[in-house]
Amino acid sequence: MTELAMFLGRDGNRLVADAAGRADGPPVVLLHGGGQTRHSWGTTLEALARHGWRVYSVDLRGHGDSDWAADADYTLDALAGDVLALARTFAAPPALVGASLGGLSSLAAIGEHPDENVARALVLVDVAPRVEDAGRVRIGEFMAEHMETGFGSLDEVVDAIQSYNPHRPRPSNLDGLKRNLREGDDGRWYWHWDPAFIGGRLGGRDETRSSLVDPARLQIAARAVRVPTLLVRGRVSDLLSEEGARELLELIPHARMTDVAGAGHMVAGDRNDLFNDAVVTFLEEVKVSGQTP
Repeated sequence: MTELAMFLGRDGNRLVADAAGRADGPPVVLLHGGGQTRHSWGTTLEALARHGWRVYSVDLRGHGDSDWAADADYTLDALAGDVLALARTFAAPPALVGASLGGLSSLAAIGEHPDENVARALVLVDVAPRVEDAGRVRIGEFMAEHMETGFGSLDEVVDAIQSYNPHRPRPSNLDGLKRNLREGDDGRWYWHWDPAFIGGRLGGRDETRSSLVDPARLQIAARAVRVPTLLVRGRVSDLLSEEGARELLELIPHARMTDVAGAGHMVAGDRNDLFNDAVVTFLEEVKVSGQTP
């Protein structure tokens, strides 16, 4: 059973989350990718809750039910600042599980504050300091294509998703899809995130624009990471290559990697069963070992 939780980000902005698991369990925070919402994790929240974790699946700023930034500040500084503010609210450092944008934000928050116990563990989902331009551009084009015009029906949304991600089966029940959309006053369906995220003050239409993907900055942050770290890569991802993954493992020598067969960049959505197994196993090892920053 999930509950609604609220946090404050770097600028006092409201961050909305779903929470599950026993109240005294060690905290773990799920941070989705750009253009997604807290509902993008499939059954991951419930799986971790069953293993004794207190799990929070959070909408990033400008996404889902969290506040949109009035100044359109969706820079890495702002997003990492939100992660840092969120982590500081817990009595004990949380484990951070970040997909794509959520992973970059978590990596910066941890690596750029090495003297602070920001997190007890880090799971990066199909992201690293080095990503592939082709995959980055494809994501940006997918997000921008219907950003202003929306969709006339949920079936049109599914068609767009399948065009971007053809290896994922077409869903028979579209109710879950509604949680990642908002219905406009015109009756059309729109992605549930602030259009300024890719078209705001920073310009351009790119979910992983240079403000967010800064290899030099993120490489420095990665070298400073000391907490147990797992990289979960989608084996058919066009964003994180094998070379990019190997570089991350060189930057964080104690990190390990799981390659998920049949999954692209949206690993948790493509193969939720294998993704859950990898994350639960890793975090259970961290919990049993008692490893802390």
